[in-house]
Amino acid sequence: MKKLGPYLLIAGIVVGLSACGGGGGGNTGSSDQGSSSSSGESASQIFKQNCATCHGENLEGKSGPALNHIGKKLSKQDILKQIKNGGGGMPAGVIKGDQAEKVASWLADKK
Repeated sequence: MKKLGPYLLIAGIVVGLSACGGGGGGNTGSSDQGSSSSSGESASQIFKQNCATCHGENLEGKSGPALNHIGKKLSKQDILKQIKNGGGGMPAGVIKGDQAEKVASWLADKK
């Protein structure tokens, strides 16, 4: 039984980190569409597919902090930096490129 300890710990860490990753879910029907990307995904759709597991469907926070008024505290560049670099329990690069830019702009407007 003692030999299973490290493996269980590693499995717990992997599950915990993967929970904040891409969800791959479809459109949730939100009327808050954000801006459209070339693939047709809005910022809110990208958020819900990749971030809502930790930050909540309505930005209310779960295992990650609430983001419903994050624009009062952080600029778009600050939010983008957090998305790219991670930190404070958030993994780096959960979303990248144009998607990260789009979500950062959308969140910066949440005042």
